[in-house]
Amino acid sequence: MQISSRFTIAIHIFACMETFGKDYKITSDFLASSINVNPVIIRKLLSQLKSAGLIEVARGTGGAAPVRPIDEITFYDVYLAVDLLGEGELFHFHENPNPNCPVGKNIHMALDDKLARIQEAMENEMKKYTIADVVSDIKRCLECPQ
Repeated sequence: MQISSRFTIAIHIFACMETFGKDYKITSDFLASSINVNPVIIRKLLSQLKSAGLIEVARGTGGAAPVRPIDEITFYDVYLAVDLLGEGELFHFHENPNPNCPVGKNIHMALDDKLARIQEAMENEMKKYTIADVVSDIKRCLECPQ
């Protein structure tokens, strides 16, 4: 199990918007240069973040910006926008366990509740952190001697 890089890229996008938004237009090309990925990936994520109501994107060279203060945007908000599997499930269960096997027949009963509790714990932890926490840590790193 692994959360895709879309999540960390989306957090990076928000950090760039907050750090550079007053001085630069935050475009997909600008973001791609910081994140070091193809701008197509950035445009897809920007679209997802916009659909989730987390950012606004001006067409053309207008740039992107958060729609609410970054201390109100949690990791959970970003996760829901860019990385959740269908049906809201973190874990993708293998499709067809063998019903004739004693393990295959009972695997869902043995795992489903545990996986649901693990997902709930992770989501509750994600709700504790905001984009502002990341930006604050980046600023603190910039102030430290290298």
